[in-house]
Amino acid sequence: MNPPASEHAAEPADTCPEILDRLRAALCRYVVLPSGEAADAVTLWIAASHVQPAWEHAPRLVIRGPEKRCGKSRLLDIVDATCHAPLMTVNASTPAVYRSIGLDEPPTLLIDEADTIFGPKAGDSNEDLRGILNAGHQRGRQAIRWDASTRRLERIPTFAMAALAGIGNMPDTIEDRAVIIRMRRRAPGEAVAPYRTKRDRPPLRALAEQLTQWLRPHLDDLQAAEPAMPVEDRAADTWEPLVAVADLAAAGWPDRARHAVLTMTADAAANANASPRVQLLTDIHTAYGDDPALPTATLLHRLKSDPDSPWATYGMAGLTGKRLGDMLREFGIRSANIRLPTGQAKGYHRADFTDAWTRYCNPDTTPTGDPSHPSQPHFPRSQRDALPPWDGSIRPSPPIRPGLTCTNDLGTDGTDTPQPTCIHCRQPLTYNDGTNTHPNCTGASA
Repeated sequence: MNPPASEHAAEPADTCPEILDRLRAALCRYVVLPSGEAADAVTLWIAASHVQPAWEHAPRLVIRGPEKRCGKSRLLDIVDATCHAPLMTVNASTPAVYRSIGLDEPPTLLIDEADTIFGPKAGDSNEDLRGILNAGHQRGRQAIRWDASTRRLERIPTFAMAALAGIGNMPDTIEDRAVIIRMRRRAPGEAVAPYRTKRDRPPLRALAEQLTQWLRPHLDDLQAAEPAMPVEDRAADTWEPLVAVADLAAAGWPDRARHAVLTMTADAAANANASPRVQLLTDIHTAYGDDPALPTATLLHRLKSDPDSPWATYGMAGLTGKRLGDMLREFGIRSANIRLPTGQAKGYHRADFTDAWTRYCNPDTTPTGDPSHPSQPHFPRSQRDALPPWDGSIRPSPPIRPGLTCTNDLGTDGTDTPQPTCIHCRQPLTYNDGTNTHPNCTGASA
């Protein structure tokens, strides 16, 4: 029989890893988690909730599955029983959440059936709640409200750790700040112990108290901790509290924590849904092949011909040239007049995409080598004409090359452009300074 919570004394420092081991064993007793890394991650997330004042970032825990009966709610039950000051809800108004979080010691917000709040049927009706969850990931992101009754400005804290469980994807802005656990329905050979609240919750709450007794004396150390992270940017912000707890526990937990970070962030990146604009950049990289430039019409045809892409049905008539231009303009990419063997047309140079491909697309789709040097570079006009480099002065007139016509006559059918000749001796000019005359020409034919 488990002793009541009050009888549990703080664990000695040399048994701290055993507290995490017992918590992990309790998780795996009631729930089949998708991997050992996922079990380690949830264990460390629960432990980190007991020292929220130490963290600059409050990682979200997203528990999702493709269908019902995948163990999402059961896992949330175990998190509820073992985390710090749990506040469980299946639906809540935005003001109520504000008031609940705005405490000196924030609770751990737990949201079950989150797909009913953020799913397709909910539309944009819960954008304020999503804003709280996004802002509350980082300390100091307050909500500001005007209280008309007291004529005072209210500053409401949003910082708190939060876990969400539901079917399907959560909003991408939330998942970008979360440890994501992809639950699955149990296979025939997988068994778990039945969970009964009256019987099983009290010993789990006792375990939660042991976590508090172990971690709270180390609050200052955890606040000052700067653990070496195997990832960068927002992923590092999200996982840092978990790794800091693992480093404090020592034994094998530091290595297990970092292995979980690498494994689960790679899995999240592989399964993430790219935004339409990033998807467009990736598909354009494939459409270009080795071509240095493509007319807009050709690029649209190649994009819409890919059966795995959404562009054939993007809008009433599929992706249009205007919509393509609007989406690419966000990356500083604009169409231009390009020269082709068949004439001149509006289109895009491959070189204009290299910077965006490098910054926004997966490494497998970005160009290799120096991104400022595409595989088939475009040379300045003066270099193509074999003339001295332009010094910035006004171009000579008349032009040294016949202009293009609306019927694509001279200079656009692939034939040689006539070379200018001296107006006195009628011999070819190697360089024309605008006078159409050889220097010191006497007018005699050579």
